Amino acid sequence: MTDQTTSATLDRSGDESEIVQDAVAVIDEALGRMMQRDLVSSGEVADLLLDVRSLLSESAVEPS
Repeated sequence: MTDQTTSATLDRSGDESEIVQDAVAVIDEALGRMMQRDLVSSGEVADLLLDVRSLLSESAVEPS
């Protein structure tokens, strides 16, 4: 039972790590685009935050 729990924890940890890496990639890409501009609309910032939120929310969902 402990081995299965440990294995499941490691698998989930790997998934969470990948999701966090995806979120960081989205942030880095958006920051690169935004740094080239003097003005960024609130809609664009909201879109970025929603993208990051959706990626991080995936890691909070329990696997079935």
